[in-house]
Amino acid sequence: MTAPIDFYFDFSSPYGYFASARIEEIAAKHGRSVVWRPILLGAVFKITGQQPLPTIPLKGSYAKHDLARSARLFGMPFRLPTKFPIAGQAPSRAYYWVADRDGAQGRTLAQALYRAYFAEDRDISNPEVTANVAAKLGLNREELLHALNDPAVKERLKNEVDAAIERGVFGSPYVIVDGEPFWGSDRLDQVDRWLATRGW
Repeated sequence: MTAPIDFYFDFSSPYGYFASARIEEIAAKHGRSVVWRPILLGAVFKITGQQPLPTIPLKGSYAKHDLARSARLFGMPFRLPTKFPIAGQAPSRAYYWVADRDGAQGRTLAQALYRAYFAEDRDISNPEVTANVAAKLGLNREELLHALNDPAVKERLKNEVDAAIERGVFGSPYVIVDGEPFWGSDRLDQVDRWLATRGW
């Protein structure tokens, strides 16, 4: 049996948002499943010394232009959120709490949270906003809000972040196929080709 594809992303990553709309289709084309793994880039940046895109001179300005262009290319609704970047604890914990019970529903929630942030400019770092997004999918709002402060759920996310760093994950999106890493939404065509050819 072929191993699933690991899809690492941060809910504050616009390129992760773009990749989230394509990864399942690419995987299905090659008979693969995808394990969605939200992480916290803030923890990664402490190791790499990276900074959020908006704070980097020259590169930040280019990124704003590139994000709008990429959204047009992919035909995805997008607007740079008023609050950008954000801390991803609330949406990430919500994802793991849901996905550990129902993987498909977890993916649906992740996509809904991404849309809420990058298409509707809703601050999903606010637990109330994350809970409202979840409630629209039929999830119990109060149970989810309680889960966001559950020590076990917090530890679940921490363990995922630690494991991602251990595997060398340093950005979002970051895809690992049979041990082969690919960083960036612009590498998804390479992921597709790698799956088709079994590497080069």
